Amino acid sequence: MSKENAKLKLSDMEIDIEDSFDFDELENKLQSELDIQLSDLDLLKEEKEKISNVDNLGNTIMNVVWEQFTNQIAAKAGDDFIKENRGLTLDLRKDSHIQTTENFEKGKIATHNTSIDYQQRYDEYQGRFQKDENGEIKTKTDTRSGKEQKVLNKDARDDFDKGREKGSASVHKDHTVPTAEINRDPEANAHLSREEQVAFANSEKNLNDLDSSANQSKGDSSMNDWLDSERYGKKPAERFDINDEELREQDRVAREEYEKKKQEGIQKSIETGKQSRKEEAFRITGKALRTAVMLMFTEFIKEVIGKLIKWLKSAQKNLNTLIDHIKEAISSFISKLKIHLKNAGNSVLTTIFTAIYGPIVATIKKVWTLLKQGWKSIKEAINYLKNPDNKDKPIGIRLLETGKIVMAGLSAVSAILLGEAIEKGLMTIPLLAVEIPLLGSLASLIGLFAGGLTAGIIGAIAINLIDKAIEKKQITYNVGQQIKKGNEVLNTQSLLIELNSEKLANTKKNASSSIAKRHELAKREMEQSLNSIFNEDTSYSKDKKDSFDEMEQMIKELLE
Repeated sequence: MSKENAKLKLSDMEIDIEDSFDFDELENKLQSELDIQLSDLDLLKEEKEKISNVDNLGNTIMNVVWEQFTNQIAAKAGDDFIKENRGLTLDLRKDSHIQTTENFEKGKIATHNTSIDYQQRYDEYQGRFQKDENGEIKTKTDTRSGKEQKVLNKDARDDFDKGREKGSASVHKDHTVPTAEINRDPEANAHLSREEQVAFANSEKNLNDLDSSANQSKGDSSMNDWLDSERYGKKPAERFDINDEELREQDRVAREEYEKKKQEGIQKSIETGKQSRKEEAFRITGKALRTAVMLMFTEFIKEVIGKLIKWLKSAQKNLNTLIDHIKEAISSFISKLKIHLKNAGNSVLTTIFTAIYGPIVATIKKVWTLLKQGWKSIKEAINYLKNPDNKDKPIGIRLLETGKIVMAGLSAVSAILLGEAIEKGLMTIPLLAVEIPLLGSLASLIGLFAGGLTAGIIGAIAINLIDKAIEKKQITYNVGQQIKKGNEVLNTQSLLIELNSEKLANTKKNASSSIAKRHELAKREMEQSLNSIFNEDTSYSKDKKDSFDEMEQMIKELLE
């Protein structure tokens, strides 16, 4: 290989080797690449060991089981809240507890008020009016006041007249504030019960004597509207010979009492609404606290079980080592307390969301947990497929891995439904139906744990089967990757050997060239010295000249 055309093939690249070429730098780069390749090969070997590791499977199963258990805790607490809340989801807004006249008139009912059934009041209120074929309330214009009024049913005032004093044939007992007005008044119907309305209407302050003819003329009109009206140019005071001022005073007194009763009713609506709102807040707080306590308890049990498994695998199984392992569990639990509190907070949020949104399908009552778990599984599957580290893995492995993620989500759904079914069965046993403060019934706790455990184990078995299929593919893939990486190592080692060989040849070549140059230089210097000597001294004898010629010949032979 000539100096001008010498080439070395390294990593599929032709590199010209000049005198200035840095072999040491190239050697360092190849050595660094070799170290990385050997490190990758070691990682592949470690990964192969993990693929069929029994401990890994045990961790997978335990995580699935506990995840289902904690999901069940949160969803069950939310469902229990709804049951205790008269089937109503969590709603702490004022309008849901404190009924206002404005909302009542619009049909927006404070259904969460536990003291007063405003929905029943509204339904009865609406039932007193006549409806058209479209179900709309009929209206008419009052001839005296000119106001638009809702048309009442004929029997709307029956309960006002039932059992009350009606007076004589000549003098009637008149409702100063008319029953028609009370029937139409949304404020009275929202804040006063029917009994309270009737009691006021027939009270001494509202039920007054009135000439029978005058009473028939007055009808359903208010006292002031009637007294201000005219017929044939005359007002009622003139037509019926009645005391206008006295009747207006009676109306003032009656209306003052009417307003007082309604204000008392409004205040009662506010007070009962505040109380029911407080009770509902306390109810969800109790359920949320239960969730947090139960989750912390399960996290602690999980730590203890993990250490017990470790103890069972140990060579020394005695009381002292068992106590040591339990101490480790306590220490581990405390060290992870921040994480446990965060998880408890997430479960509390799940409880609250379940309590807010409640059941949207009769057979699936834990919709929030289901949606949350389903979305979580989908998101994890998408993230797995998008992960650059998984991009080069065979499609079969990627599909099985995503299937495993989705299976974990389905296990959570199964845990919820199964736990509920078990609880219903156990509730028929009186002893198990006993309520434990904060924690709920024994049936609920057993159902919660059994549902989570059973679904978790079933899910873990399914995941295990998928893991086995993944294991076979991964082993094949891993061995192939090891072979590929091994070939890369051998190729790099071969390049290093080739480089060192070329480096040695180049060193020898450079050394030989250096020696030849030095010899040539010495030869020229000797020749110059001899010529100088002979040219300067021409008086030497022929014998001496012959001696020098002989010496020169010997030097030339030596240098050649």
